[in-house]
Parts: sequence; C-alpha cells; structure tokens
Amino acid sequence: MKESPTFDIENNYGFDLIAGVDEVGRGPLCGPVVAAAVIFPRRDIEIPVIIRDSKQMTSHMRAAAYDWITHNTIWAVAQCSAGEIDELNILNASLLAMRRAVEKLSCVPQFCLIDGNKLPPDLNGMTVVKGDAKSLSIAAASIIAKETRDKIMRDLAAQYPMYAWDKNAGYPTPEHLRAIEKYGINQHYRKSFKPIKERIENETAGN
Repeated sequence: MKESPTFDIENNYGFDLIAGVDEVGRGPLCGPVVAAAVIFPRRDIEIPVIIRDSKQMTSHMRAAAYDWITHNTIWAVAQCSAGEIDELNILNASLLAMRRAVEKLSCVPQFCLIDGNKLPPDLNGMTVVKGDAKSLSIAAASIIAKETRDKIMRDLAAQYPMYAWDKNAGYPTPEHLRAIEKYGINQHYRKSFKPIKERIENETAGN
C-alpha cells in the first residue's frame, strides 16, 4: 500500500498560503495541457475524502475529491492550447500553464510547491519530484487538473466522436491512431508531436 500524501512539506515552511501546483496532459497527441494550483487555507482540518496522486484514483474517487476540493480550498486552473504547445514545446507550455494557474488564484501565494523538477519562471517556490504522492496540496492540484482536462476532452469528443477522446483523452492508443489514419487531424492536434508531424510530412511529400 503506497503512503498517502501529507502536509509535512507544507508545514516545513513558515507560510500560511502555500500553493500546490501540478499539470496533466503532456503525453496526448491533442488537446491542451492543463495545470491547477490549490491552496489549503487551513491545514488542520479533517479531510473527508481521499486525496492522492490522481493517477492512483478511480474516476469515482476523483469526482468526490474534486467536489470537496473546489468547495474547501482556494484553487484555479489554466491551460495552454495545442497551438501554444507547438510554438513553445510541451515542457515550456506546461510551465506556462502552471504559472498561469498560480496567477489566476484569488490571492497571491507566499510559496509554491511545483510537481516535477522544473520551476516555472518568476514563481517563488520549489520543485518536488513525484510531489503528487508526497504533498496534499500538489495531489489536490493534480486532481483538479485531471478532472478539468478530462471534461475538456469529453466536450471535444461530442464534436468529434470518431476519435473517442472521451475514452482515450487524446493519448496515442491503437484505436486513436487508427482513427487518425482514417479521418485525418484537426486544429486540436499537436502538430509538433511525432505521429502527427510524420503524417503531415508524408502528406506534404505526397503532394
């Protein structure tokens, strides 16, 4: 059984307003990368839901946690579009989305805990490798980011049902790749990502 995240990292710093920040959606072939920032105004409260790395939770657990987090914390979400990802590259777009999420918070955090090993420019904070498994603030941000991105992809799937984005979230599953082969791509695809870039290059070479 994996250990659950705690407020130990947050409590090591002498700040009341610490934002946990995480992003989701680096790997998909389409759709935005989405980041979230979450501040727990109080860290001495009982949390009645399971909050951990969103990848370790069922969809039902995430939905319950999302509802509790959005009603009991200070939070914000932001994104970078497929076009911005192509322009900036996925790493820089992820960092920009995280910075945007922090800037959208209704109060300015005194310190930020960033999941991963890269600190977004102009943010006061520190990185925490595998932070969503260690920090409750980062874990909460991972849940908000994933639930938000999944909804975005479900909404897009209603417009483009042939790609089944509601099931694959834009990741390169075999079924998704076959759908791309059959139906082509649209404006939501990341044209700098290898399978999409190769397809565009092959189509250009064929003309």
